[in-house]
Order: sequence, then structure tokens, then C-alpha cells
Amino acid sequence: MSATRGWPVLLASVVILLGCNNAPESLTSIVLAEHFATADRFAPAGWTEPVNLGDVINSPAAEAAPALSPDERTLYFVSNREGGQGGNDIWASDRKCKTCKWEKPYNLGVPINTAAAEGAPTLSHDGRMLFFFSTREDTKGLADIYVSHRVRSDDDGDDDDDGEEPPTPVWSEPKNLGTYVNNALAQNGSYYTREGGRTAFLYFNHVFANDNGSLEIYRAELSDDGMPVGPAEPVSELNSPAVDQKVAISKDGLELFLSSNRDGTSGGLDIWRFTRKSRHEKWSTPPEHLGSPINTAFVDSQPTLSRDGGTLIFTSNRLGSLGTLGNTDLWMSTRMRDDRDD
Repeated sequence: MSATRGWPVLLASVVILLGCNNAPESLTSIVLAEHFATADRFAPAGWTEPVNLGDVINSPAAEAAPALSPDERTLYFVSNREGGQGGNDIWASDRKCKTCKWEKPYNLGVPINTAAAEGAPTLSHDGRMLFFFSTREDTKGLADIYVSHRVRSDDDGDDDDDGEEPPTPVWSEPKNLGTYVNNALAQNGSYYTREGGRTAFLYFNHVFANDNGSLEIYRAELSDDGMPVGPAEPVSELNSPAVDQKVAISKDGLELFLSSNRDGTSGGLDIWRFTRKSRHEKWSTPPEHLGSPINTAFVDSQPTLSRDGGTLIFTSNRLGSLGTLGNTDLWMSTRMRDDRDD
């Protein structure tokens, strides 16, 4: 399949369619511990110059929407490269350890990919559920979000570095998340999180037809089997009159990255940072624009975080991308200093 020039525009549109801890012993120590943890946690973040993931992961076609497995040994992403089922497909690349090189990507195949478009993969905390959007025939609208369960694999989702070859998972027939999440328009940009607690949530994009297809961030609480337990609701403090496209949330639930073209954006889409002092509070406003070197005059979007919050992988068509005709690549940056809670 040939690459198409329209990919960066599609990134900003509805459809990307084609395209054991010891507790402090006194109240005083609790307050002090929380104070210093919060002060460290929200220190200004510094990021290294992003590096292109190279021609093993990236191709002359388009690569986008990265997602790391919980053990960080599999990278999932979307591509319209040759060898897919059709449209945009979900691909994956394995590595033998967290510091090893990524290996040749493989297409997830059926039943995950179809002749329609699939995108925005995200894994549950244990790596046993895969959420993504699709335009396949049984969608309720233009694009719906689905969940698939790992049905055969030796991987338990552990964070080990035993050097063994990562297994190739086999996934169940995807299940539509239903009307609590999906509607007659389009939903995409999914991101699974527990936000530092036991309750699971799925953040995603909801598209509005009455405003030129603008995007807003919604959130749905999930059951243990990945299905919503009630109607999704907008996360008002994250949304703006512009396109608010996709989030990534730290493991502790206190830091959120969002791609948006809201006022103050330096390119087509930029990455913004929200924080909060506890997972029960709303996200801070206004957000922090990450600035250079993460954001450029080009498209910089669709962030994903490693579990320790120290690695940021995102989509960009900046200078130095391997893709042709303005197509996007996956880029990586690491945090220059530790401003996270362990």
C-alpha cells in the first residue's frame, strides 16, 4: 500500500480513518512526606532531544499512535505500510529486554486487523486486554472502540528482563464497547489507565459533527473484562474549543500528556502537560506547553509513556522523519531528571 500525503491532517481529524511500603508514623511525617513528594513530582520536566526510532520501526509509509506493553518489551503502533490487511493496521515490534534494540515489526493480523482501518492501540495494566478503534462493518458509527483479550501467551505482563524471546500473543475476537462509549459519529484515541488506583478507566476521543469534526476527551469506567460500566463523560478541564486528540497518563495518575492544537500551539499539533496532586482531583489548568525540543512547527502528537514515566514516545512528521510526502514517524525522548514519585 502506498503512503498518502494526507496523514498529518488526518492526525488532527476525527477519523485517522484512512489514513510493601512503610507508612509514616505521625501525622506530621505524613504531611511532610506528601509535601516533598508533591514538590518533587511537579518540578519542571526536562526532556532530551527526541530521536527517530529508525528504519526498523519507521518506514516510507506512515507510523503513528505508539503504545508500550506493561513490560516495555513490545511496541504497538499504527501503520499503512505494505503487508497489512488494508487501510491502517496495528503492528508490533518486540525486543529481548528494555534496553535491547527493537526487532522487525509484525502485523497483528486477524481478528485485530481487517480490510477497514484500525488504530489507537492501548494495553491494560497486565497486558491481557488490547483496546483500539476500528471502522469495520459492525461499528455503530464512523469508528468505534473495541476490546480484545489475550487468549494464548506465555507472557504474564511482568516487568522482568530475563532476556528470553517475547512471545507473540494471540488475541480474541474484538468486542464492541457498546453505546456507553460508541455512538453514531466516531470514537478513537483510546488510552487505558488505572490512575494510581484499582479502578480502570478508558480515555478516548469523541467527535462532534456540529463543529467541523472537533475532538474532545471523554472517560469511561471499565469492568474487569474491559467493558464500560456506565456512560462515558467528558473530562471538561482537558477540553478546549480546538482539537484535543489523545492522552497518556502516568502510572500514579498525577501527570497527563495531551496532544492538541489549542491556542499556544507552535505547530499542527503539540504535546501539553497537565498535573494534579491526587487522582481524586481535577487536572490542572492551564496546562504546560512542553515546548522545545518536544514540540516543533510540525505535527507532534499521540504521546505514550513508559510505566516509570521516564520515556515518552510520540508521533511526529518533523524534519528528520524517514517517511515521504510528509508522513509521520515514531520518535522517543527521555526525561532529563527525575521529577517523579517512585
